[in-house]
Amino acid sequence: MALHSLTLGEHGSPVVFLHGLFGQGRNWTTIGKALAGEHRILMVDLPDHGRSPWTDHFDYFEVAEKVAAVVPDDGTATVVGHSMGGKVAMLLALTQPGLVRRLVVSDMSPVRYAETPGGLSRYPHALNAIDLTTLGSREEADGLLAPVAPDPAVRGFLLQNLRRDADGDGWRWQANLPLLERDLPTIADWPEDRLEGVAPFEGPVLWVAGGRSSYVTEEYEPAMDRWFPNNRRLVIKEAGHWVHSEQPEIFAEAVRRFARD
Repeated sequence: MALHSLTLGEHGSPVVFLHGLFGQGRNWTTIGKALAGEHRILMVDLPDHGRSPWTDHFDYFEVAEKVAAVVPDDGTATVVGHSMGGKVAMLLALTQPGLVRRLVVSDMSPVRYAETPGGLSRYPHALNAIDLTTLGSREEADGLLAPVAPDPAVRGFLLQNLRRDADGDGWRWQANLPLLERDLPTIADWPEDRLEGVAPFEGPVLWVAGGRSSYVTEEYEPAMDRWFPNNRRLVIKEAGHWVHSEQPEIFAEAVRRFARD
């Protein structure tokens, strides 16, 4: 089954947005609207997220292949990926460079992390522990999650996955939480051993890092340069891991300038 996506704009070159763990395509709406006057925007729900189909395991190569099926195939696309979506975007560029003209990677490096991006590893169990059969309201779920996620913005981000059943009498998780909790080590990984024989991506790459984040650092520059030699880096000082939501105007302007170069 095809991945679900949202579109904005009717003119200009395509810009494809890929979200991070527990996110969905619509998280890019603010940025997409800012660019829709100049570009055709495609905001994709990755597998096991949003309205896209669930799978039985997580594999970056397979996710990149599914994304490839919805990316325009004329070689004009700018692909923007945040966090987990950044790794998907990187693998898409490496394995199918004919689809990607330009690449924007938001706060993610082509390396294995000991911790899941954004510190999200502690959240799946807490979400799965909420008894949906007795849950009365979204506000109640927010309260149950507060001890684990004290930041209201983080709780709001996680609870976007909480949806009413079709009959309106119960609740369900839109994201495939059991799979995502089980496969967190794979999500934090970078499949270096499976890239033997794959050439570096020679197209332009913009790395956007949060100044308060630790996911794009000097330690990871050799890996960045190894796979993406034609890269430039932008650090947005007043941002953490969720750069595009914390500093949307700066992020949108950076993508706008990069996509039109």
